[in-house]
Amino acid sequence: METVKAMKLLTLDEVADMLRKSPAQIRWMRHNGTGPRAARLGGRVMYREQDVIDWVNAAFEEDAKSA
Repeated sequence: METVKAMKLLTLDEVADMLRKSPAQIRWMRHNGTGPRAARLGGRVMYREQDVIDWVNAAFEEDAKSA
């Protein structure tokens, strides 16, 4: 069995603050599959900080390609 490395988990509200969006916008993005990866842990939707960072970086890379 593979062990999980220590990571920072973020709540939906923390991700919304980080991305300067409302929690409703983050929920909608998750529903549409257009937001950062998330998982339901213990009944709560949680985000790994690194997944949010990777999602932001990918958006900047995609934008640079289209410019």
